[in-house]
Amino acid sequence: MIAIEREFSAYLDQMDVITVLLPYSYFEGNSSEFRLKGEGVDLSLAIQEKVLLEDAVKYICLCSFKPDLGKIYTILDERGGQTDLQIGAIIRTEEFDSLFFYGGNDLGVSYTPENTNFKLWAPTATKVKLRLFKEDAQSPEIFEMDRGDKGVWSIKVDRNLELYMYSFLVCINLEWREAVDPYATALSVNGEYGVVIDPIKGKVNDHVGPKLRHPVDAIIYEAHIRDLTIHPGSGAVRKGTYLGAAETGTQSPAGVETGLSYIKNLGVTHIELLPVHDFEGVDELDRERDYNWGYNPVHYNVPDGSYASDPRAPYNRIIELKQLISAIHSLGMGVIMDVVYNHVYIREESPFEKIVPGYFFRHDTYGLPSNGTGVGNDIASERLMARKYIVDSVMYWLNEYQVDGFRFDLMGILDIDTMTAVRNAVNSVRSDVLIIGEGWDLNTPLPPDWKANISNQAKLTGIGQFNDWFRDCIKGSTFNIYDKGFALGNERYLEAAKQVMAGSIGIGKRKNGLFLQPGQSVNYIESHDNHTLWDKLKIIEPDKDEAFLKKQHRLATSMVILAQGIPFLHSGQEFYRSKKGVGNSYRSPDDINWLDWDLRDANLDNVQYIKGLIDIRKSNEAFRLQDNEQIRRHMEFLPVPAPLVCYSLKEINPKGDWEKILVFFNPSPDQQLVQLIEEGRWNVLADHEKASAQPFRHIEGDKLLLEPCSLFVLAK
Repeated sequence: MIAIEREFSAYLDQMDVITVLLPYSYFEGNSSEFRLKGEGVDLSLAIQEKVLLEDAVKYICLCSFKPDLGKIYTILDERGGQTDLQIGAIIRTEEFDSLFFYGGNDLGVSYTPENTNFKLWAPTATKVKLRLFKEDAQSPEIFEMDRGDKGVWSIKVDRNLELYMYSFLVCINLEWREAVDPYATALSVNGEYGVVIDPIKGKVNDHVGPKLRHPVDAIIYEAHIRDLTIHPGSGAVRKGTYLGAAETGTQSPAGVETGLSYIKNLGVTHIELLPVHDFEGVDELDRERDYNWGYNPVHYNVPDGSYASDPRAPYNRIIELKQLISAIHSLGMGVIMDVVYNHVYIREESPFEKIVPGYFFRHDTYGLPSNGTGVGNDIASERLMARKYIVDSVMYWLNEYQVDGFRFDLMGILDIDTMTAVRNAVNSVRSDVLIIGEGWDLNTPLPPDWKANISNQAKLTGIGQFNDWFRDCIKGSTFNIYDKGFALGNERYLEAAKQVMAGSIGIGKRKNGLFLQPGQSVNYIESHDNHTLWDKLKIIEPDKDEAFLKKQHRLATSMVILAQGIPFLHSGQEFYRSKKGVGNSYRSPDDINWLDWDLRDANLDNVQYIKGLIDIRKSNEAFRLQDNEQIRRHMEFLPVPAPLVCYSLKEINPKGDWEKILVFFNPSPDQQLVQLIEEGRWNVLADHEKASAQPFRHIEGDKLLLEPCSLFVLAK
């Protein structure tokens, strides 16, 4: 791209408003008139306001003619000096959105062996060319594209273009930019070019994923493709890849199952994969050198090549990711895809910004890019074509890759209408698809009542939110490493612990909860980012007996599994996963991030305990009540001495094998004797040593002794 030298500048800020900037170095910034000239037009502009800036004079002018954004116009001053009319703030107006919204479903590439159609939405471009080549990028074919309605440019090439690489050359404000197709579904290595593929050759015979009756029936296990198998003890042959993660029947050196087979037998219903769309941070040709979580999105509709066995082959990554998804489905589990539609890696280098500058990203009152994400840019989801892109992309992954859910990273950056549009579009295909997201309230220039955050959860039907209230009151603040939550013995969180165990819907004296329904609450205490719970415990109490720290860890994880709502586990949480004290390990080496299967083998007792609790949850619907009224009717907190929490699940037949269940949590370092609500013979489903959906012993009488930092589950 070659910069244009201009003595002064003019911008179309509204369809009838042109702003001219005359530098003081240019005739001291003075001009008494301006004219607009172009094809079929030559008229005077009415100067409405003159503003003295630090380095220029700004003239705000009214124009009686609405310029055609696909054409070139010239602005002349009183001396006959001239400049081109550039696209200005018009790009961010509702009028622009209304004029140029394109509702078609054919953007990108439409391939047949006989011909290929290319379509690109670029309404502010005056020219667009297709750059096409098979092998030699230095000797491409160049095709002029035709502009159609709504600013959509197209061309049909009448021959077989399979495996041809392509990009678009776009001329805007007299400057040429080269960009990859935002709708590309295949890429060359490291995402340098889009690639034309035959969709039929990318098909894989997939097993049907599980049908989810209700979101609270899900048990989510978050994992990173590379982390799953890169450890020396993973037993996988193709470590760190899609195919390695797809291997079943793998074992650790101790002969214990690993990978997908292990996760399946743990009782998980859905594996949530950290981002697999094309991202920056790992060279696909030297993937051993770098590590990245994948939150640097570049191309949204193509799997990243760093997990592929051959990133140079465009079909390879597509087929292998589909094979992984199929392998997960074959074990009866669903796949949740972590999607990052809130920002791009580098705004200036994004295809969005190159093709329609200024449109796809939010700007503040000063016209500067907003940064609520903290990584330099916020995608303007409220703009119609940005919203359309997000919905189109989600539906592409749903239909083409058969995923079973979406986890929206930093969902609070997005707007309610966009998330509602996503939910509605997904429902048109499968209503059981999980949609969850991070509903944090982020500093982005959207009206507060537009944001898809927790505060507006009442407007986000069918969308779950990560519950930071649950996280912080059970384990302690994520951002204050030394803060202890309820499970770590902090009695200050006692009442809050009751609320979050009841799905955060508001019980007892608290009539209004954080959420309206339990299916909106994703309950968790750790995830890929920030410290693992084990590392937090070790930082707080470095000299404490590890056996007691493990009890605290087990108690906190148990509360996730037994709470109303949707339980979410970070991979390895069940065996005290550590990242050696590193909080955000997104670029840390493998030995920080990998799932340590040797550590798992050393903690099989806790793995079995967590598996037993999952079995209890899955065997008893009382732990996964579907609405707030059921929770208020069937769940009752009983009077026990602080810091204990005890609740009963009553009148729950036929929601399992039992008429009544009692659950006790003792976060204190001391034994506690409690009075049972009624005498008789109680079945023990969980105590301080064992957990099982089938009773493994019985107790008689009206008292129960709770061991230090433990839980108890009784049923009759």
